[in-house]
Amino acid sequence: MTNSNLETHQGEGLIPPNQAMPTFEMTVDLNVLEHLGINLYSNIAAVLTEAVANAWDADASNVQIRVDPNNEWIEIEDDGIGMSVDDLNGKYLRVGYRRRDEDAEYGCRTAKGRPAMGRKGLGKLSLFSIANVIEVQSAKDGDTRGFRMSVPEIHEAVLEKRPYHPEPLTSDALAVTQGTKIVLREIKRQRLGKGVSALRKRLARRFSIIGQANGFEIKIDGQPITAADRGDLLKAQFLWTFEGYEPEASTIAHVMERESLSARFDAWDSAWLVSGWLGTAHKPKDLDDDEAGNLNGIVVFARGRLFHENVLDRLNDGRLYTKYLTGQIEADFLDADDQPDIATSDRQRVQEDDERYIQLIAFLKSRLGQIEKQWSEWRRKHEVKEAEKASPALTEWLSTLREGHRKSAETLIAKLSALPVDDEDDRKTLYKHGILAFERMKLRGSTDEFVMGVESSDKLLAVLADRDALEDSLYRDIVRSRLEAIRAFQKLVDDDEKEKVLQKYLFDHLWLLDPSWERATGTEVMETRLLDSGIVVEDLTKKEELGRVDIKYRLMAGKHIVVELKKAGRSMKLLELQEQGQTYVDKLKKILLAQNEPTPNIEVVFVIGKPIEEEASNPDRLKSSMAAISPGSRIVHYDTLIRGAQEAYSAYIDKSKELDKLENIVNKI
Repeated sequence: MTNSNLETHQGEGLIPPNQAMPTFEMTVDLNVLEHLGINLYSNIAAVLTEAVANAWDADASNVQIRVDPNNEWIEIEDDGIGMSVDDLNGKYLRVGYRRRDEDAEYGCRTAKGRPAMGRKGLGKLSLFSIANVIEVQSAKDGDTRGFRMSVPEIHEAVLEKRPYHPEPLTSDALAVTQGTKIVLREIKRQRLGKGVSALRKRLARRFSIIGQANGFEIKIDGQPITAADRGDLLKAQFLWTFEGYEPEASTIAHVMERESLSARFDAWDSAWLVSGWLGTAHKPKDLDDDEAGNLNGIVVFARGRLFHENVLDRLNDGRLYTKYLTGQIEADFLDADDQPDIATSDRQRVQEDDERYIQLIAFLKSRLGQIEKQWSEWRRKHEVKEAEKASPALTEWLSTLREGHRKSAETLIAKLSALPVDDEDDRKTLYKHGILAFERMKLRGSTDEFVMGVESSDKLLAVLADRDALEDSLYRDIVRSRLEAIRAFQKLVDDDEKEKVLQKYLFDHLWLLDPSWERATGTEVMETRLLDSGIVVEDLTKKEELGRVDIKYRLMAGKHIVVELKKAGRSMKLLELQEQGQTYVDKLKKILLAQNEPTPNIEVVFVIGKPIEEEASNPDRLKSSMAAISPGSRIVHYDTLIRGAQEAYSAYIDKSKELDKLENIVNKI
């Protein structure tokens, strides 16, 4: 700051220009070891990760980890470039040495061209969290040097407010001729974990660069760590891989279904790519591993090492499929050299407000949406096949159902097949009760609601207990009232009533569109315009504000349903419907974002009378246009809607005649 600036700011707490400027100095106390080393890391795998990462940065090809059978010591030895005395003092013993910023020759890349893992210069402190004594020796250019550090002695130096000088190792204690050797002594046994086998699995899950293909081998007590030691991929029944990633054939031979996913958003920078895989286990309990830990998570790597221990914690929305998920992904853009460091001090998680992390979360949410749908289809297919083998009567029952109900019934069987039971005879009981309940739900038009509620045997019993309290007379009344509603709606369509009349009637009888929508949660919040809900969104565009929003809207079981009805005699164009539907979705997303719902599940249903041209001439274009509006969006014709409703509910007039037949099927299970 210049003298003129000082004079200008004299009333603001600055030193007058005629006085001597004091000398300031910032220092770092040895107490930081308590926070950044001794108390920051809680398990041995996290600690050894830092030592292994340093070996990678030293261009080592081999890392040997030896664990004393009595847990008195642990050795980590590599064959890397080693360290001179200057390196030991200026890099290793200097807390906060930032290799990527300060090493002009080999900062971001090693001599072998490896992307450097180290960044903060704090990882070495992790060793203090599991050992009271640490010995380091390293050989470089034919010279071997080393020292011993003691936690009690460091504490003593802290109390006496003096520098700490590690004890040099004597020449007869130096045995390294290449690379670096670290010996941890006076091990803190409470942090050792579950033994060598568990350590092998947990280290394997912290690196994606292990193996001959990367020229980097890690051994524990002489046995190499391999990708198979991770254990998670071996649990995958269904597998999704990102484009460009190909796992070893031997590790996925058991996978029953597989699909490829796009590795990036189209709008991303070309350098932003995601690699790796996501998978689902056959059963949630398959992901419980006593040694490796809970595998129900998604590990994120950057530059070949663990960057986020479990990003699924951030993504888990409580839906059933998330309990089956496991995976490993690589996202190097999270640790780009020219971007700020977003890893936490222990390098197990990241700063969640960074745009790169926000983009990764958005990307994974998008891909998990694809996975959930495919998982449901695959699961239903395979679980039903297995169930039918065990109980052939299930095949007989499924054959009695029309196509619309059969899909829900298969989902029910798949769920019942996956529920944990003490005895397989108990599962047969679940099938019997499930079938009877399903048939009763058909009378109410709520089979989908019933099937969605079956996530555990306890929930199933609760549902059955509730349904069993219903009287048969209620079913007859429901059927009669619905048949009357169908006839009334038919008359409105035949009379070519105005859209508003059709809208009101259809939304008073939402089950006409879909039987599962009988019990829409929440109330109707919008009549002719989405903004009638009282929500004010100031950043709506002029087009959005003036756009005709002649629709009905309802929230149903977490799904936002937008229904657009046209007069039965009106001719429509596909482009007109697509533009209208997209306007509804875009506006609704803005409104819901103001309600802290950033990723809503929206369906737009167009109810029309006359077929549009593309239904016959270009059905693929029709399908893609609807999907572009939002997943699940579709066109429904009045005639088809009414005919389907008649078939669904008029059939129940004669259902009592079929009870004996159903009972016979159930008794065969």
